Amino acid sequence: MARTVPMSKVRNIGIMAHIDAGKTTVTERILYYTGRSHKIGEVHDGAATMDWMVQEQERGITITSAATSCMWKGHMISIIDTPGHVDFTMEVERSLRVLDGAIALFCAVGGVQPQSETVWHQSERYEVPKIAFVNKMDRIGADFFDVVRSIQNQLGANAVPVVIPIGASDNFLGVIDLVSMKALLFNEESKGADWTETEIPADLLDSAKEWRANLVEKCAEQDEEMMEKFFETGDLSEEEIWKILRKATCSRQVVPVYCGSAFKNKGVQQLLDGVIKILPAPNEIPPIICSKNPENQRKVDDDEVLSALAFKIMSDKHMGKLTYIRLYSGTLETGSTIWNSTQQKKQRVGRILRMHANRQESIDKAVAGDIVAVVGLADTKTGDTLCSAENEIFLEAMEFPAPVISISIKPETQADNEKLSEALHKLADEDPTFTVAFDQETSETIISGMGELHLEIIVDRLKREFGVQAQVGRPEVAYRETATSASSGSYKHAKQSGGRGQYGHVVLELEPLGPGSGFEFNNKIVGGRIPQEYIPSVEKGIIQALAAGPYAGYPVVDMRVNLVDGSYHDVDSSDFAFQIAGRQGFKQLFLKGNPQLLEPIMSIEITTPEEYMGPVNGTVCQRRGRIDSMDDRGGMKIVKGHVPLSEMFGYSNTIRSLTQGRASFSMTFEHYEAVPFSIAEEVVKKRRAEGKVRGGEE
Repeated sequence: MARTVPMSKVRNIGIMAHIDAGKTTVTERILYYTGRSHKIGEVHDGAATMDWMVQEQERGITITSAATSCMWKGHMISIIDTPGHVDFTMEVERSLRVLDGAIALFCAVGGVQPQSETVWHQSERYEVPKIAFVNKMDRIGADFFDVVRSIQNQLGANAVPVVIPIGASDNFLGVIDLVSMKALLFNEESKGADWTETEIPADLLDSAKEWRANLVEKCAEQDEEMMEKFFETGDLSEEEIWKILRKATCSRQVVPVYCGSAFKNKGVQQLLDGVIKILPAPNEIPPIICSKNPENQRKVDDDEVLSALAFKIMSDKHMGKLTYIRLYSGTLETGSTIWNSTQQKKQRVGRILRMHANRQESIDKAVAGDIVAVVGLADTKTGDTLCSAENEIFLEAMEFPAPVISISIKPETQADNEKLSEALHKLADEDPTFTVAFDQETSETIISGMGELHLEIIVDRLKREFGVQAQVGRPEVAYRETATSASSGSYKHAKQSGGRGQYGHVVLELEPLGPGSGFEFNNKIVGGRIPQEYIPSVEKGIIQALAAGPYAGYPVVDMRVNLVDGSYHDVDSSDFAFQIAGRQGFKQLFLKGNPQLLEPIMSIEITTPEEYMGPVNGTVCQRRGRIDSMDDRGGMKIVKGHVPLSEMFGYSNTIRSLTQGRASFSMTFEHYEAVPFSIAEEVVKKRRAEGKVRGGEE
């Protein structure tokens, strides 16, 4: 089957922004104007095409990234609508990993908000070219130029307006196209769906000329030849501007800025024009490089050898396991056998589906540049590379943040027990930031995630999708523990119970490392005091002890362990004996090294009317928080600070009742910090009472 759309006319884009900036509404308008849907679905009605999950419709937020595709002026645009809530930042991460370009959405009143910064930096890590769209120009307090300045100052981006607004809030009438120097006035009778092209109003002509000069100058800076022409003539042609704008955007030197009001249907078609004129096609991104061998490269081309990345797993009640993949090179056909180089396993392609949110369309073949879902890849996980067995490649995997909050969960009935285990593992397969563990001491299943909302959605899905009724414990913070001083000593594991005994003797040194350093193990034994084959056993035992520390039963971080001496027995020494010696020796020395509990600290931003500033600041201080700054934005006060996660449970209810529902807040994980001693002692005492701390001899 031949390619239906030339690769040069394909665009793979995502829409990214802070929560409530209007991502899903923009996507709905794109689908409507491209003819993909015939009715505009509204988020507030729970009818948005891309928010298909029941949980999304009830809450009016995006939880899972949904993929779709549509046609605009002969171009095929594949779109991924990503969540804005910080608990689902992993969905944004994996979407950005496979996209060629993105629309960064900003609220005309809120400007650059906390999650805007987070997703922006994520996109920079994956070198994704972007165009910006300043949405909600119809809202009171909308200020396009202030948002442009904040993109430049807060994000360090070279933001260059391609259009400027005509009016704002209730008087937002249209935009001035700075390339063609025409005014586009939206037709109020058609609710903004069409417009009239006219001359620029006299009172805006000077401003338009000034911003046009800015656009031309920024373009000229990107090209020496154009710079000379600009100095000679003071201007560039429309064709030259578009050509340079595209080149500069693809190389991430420039971020073109559009504006409009998606809810009022204004400016979306101009944004679509910008997507096809400015953002790169799949064959314009750099070659795909093998993470293990940089010499091994693949061009994005149908005739190249197959390479694809699995970036999302989803359970479908009709299809089973769906694996979303981005095809970088080569072609993929239904029924073919491919190689998973990450897992070193063969996989058979059952069906290939082109997705439209939760609806599917079967296709026989996927080509380079496609984003599709595949049925049948049973052993494939998020981040795995799929390729040809004869020509193996390893694509750069994705990094996901560690969970920061946990709850215990148990089935209500014995019949639910097996269903719960199966459902949890399916959900963990889908979401790398959701983990499942079983605590042997308390016989509890512990689930961990990125925040209260994240785990709330998981529990809700268990009930609705998998029919599992479960009892949920209260949320617990994912503390860590570390030592604050060095210690050294020996541990001898010797048991004799008739026949062959057990013998392992180690001498260890423990040293604390700086925050974020992880774990280091060094073998400093000289002269074979412990045979070489038992050294990995000692390390293995220590790593087992790190998983549940002896102080409070939490993972141990930022430690260096040196194995400096020891002894063995010709008959009684074994791998098992040295594992126990390493594990128990580490536990004893760790408790001598003045152990300390670490807690996750969250960066918080609260948006509140000025009259509630005092009480809002008080809530931060009451929660052991510190306030870093207070700013003004769009008539509201912005309080920024840092607060321990353990103090933030139920905060949304507190702040709503305190401000009559007028304040909002967002928080993101920042770093780990030492817990005050009195609070740490309480946590440790409680953990010991619950039997969650293992220590002593084995």
